[in-house]
Amino acid sequence: MANITAAEVNKLRQTTGAGMMDCKNALVEAGGNMEEAISILRKKGQKIAEKRADRDSSEGVATVKVNSNNTKGVAISLNCETDFVAKNDSFVEMANKMAEVALNTSSKDEFLASDFGGITVAEKLTEQTGVIGEKIEIGGYEILEAPFVGSYVHGNKIAALTGLSKKVDNAEELAKDVSMQVASMGATTLSYKDFDPEFVASETEARIAVIEKENIELGRLGKTLKNVPKYISRAQLTPEVLAQAEADAKAELKAEGKPEQIWDKILPGKIERFVSDNTTLDHEKALLDQNFIKDDKKSVADYVKTYGDVEVVGFKRVSLA
Repeated sequence: MANITAAEVNKLRQTTGAGMMDCKNALVEAGGNMEEAISILRKKGQKIAEKRADRDSSEGVATVKVNSNNTKGVAISLNCETDFVAKNDSFVEMANKMAEVALNTSSKDEFLASDFGGITVAEKLTEQTGVIGEKIEIGGYEILEAPFVGSYVHGNKIAALTGLSKKVDNAEELAKDVSMQVASMGATTLSYKDFDPEFVASETEARIAVIEKENIELGRLGKTLKNVPKYISRAQLTPEVLAQAEADAKAELKAEGKPEQIWDKILPGKIERFVSDNTTLDHEKALLDQNFIKDDKKSVADYVKTYGDVEVVGFKRVSLA
C-alpha cells in the first residue's frame, strides 16, 4: 500500500472539492498517483450523476456577469437539490466562477464545453455531483449584448439583465432599476406591440372564461361579480374601440346629469380607467407597459424617458423559482 500523506490528500481535496476520506480512499486506490485519483473521483461522480439524473434540482444560485465596458452580460443558474447546498459559500463561489466563463461564450453548449480548471464545465458539474452527492446542473443560461448592459440579482434566486440603446448619464442606475423590474415582475416581452395577435385572442378567450366561471360562484354566494373585460391588451384598443369607449362615457355622464361643460375634465380619467381595465395582459407580460415598481403612478416606459434619449432594447431573466 502506498504511503499517502496529509499534504497529498489536501492537494487532491483542493483540486476536486471532494471530502477528505473520499480523497484518501481515491489516492489509496490509485497507489498514490494524483492524476489517477482525480480520474477515480470523476468516475464516481459520473455514477452518482447517472443515479440522480431524474432528481429535481430546483434550488441553487442565480448570478450575472457583465464585461468591463458594459456591452455584454450573462445570467446563469447553477442548480442543486437542496437549499443547504445552495447557501454554501464554495457553491456560490463556483457559480460566480462559472458565470465568468459563460461571459466569453455565445451558447449554452459552448459554455458547457468550455475549460474550467483543466476540465470542461460539463465535467465539472458531473464531478461536483459526486462530491456533493446532489444533482448539479446549469439550469438557466442567457446572454445579452447591447450598447449598454446592466444587471440585478435578487437574493441569489433571480438574475436579470437589461440592454439600453446607448450609454447615457446614470445608465447603470437605469439599467439596474429596469433589471429589478424584470426580476420582480417577470415580463416575457418588451412591449404589447410584440404580442402575436393569435396569442392575444386566445388569452382573451381564456381569461374571460375564467372570470365568467368565478362569477357563477360569486353569484351563488351573493357577492359582487367581477367585471368581464372585452379586451386585455392595448393591441386590441383600435381607434374605433377607443372612440366607442368615449361615446359610452359621454352617455354615462349624460345619464348621471353631469353638465356638459365639465365633461372635458372627467372624460380623460374615464378613458384612462378604461384602458387600464382592458390591458391586463400588457401589465403582466410587457415590460415597458408595466407599472414601475418604484413608482406605480408611471409606466416603465415613462420612467425610461426621464433619462433622455435612450431606449430599452432587450432584457433577459434567469430564475430558480
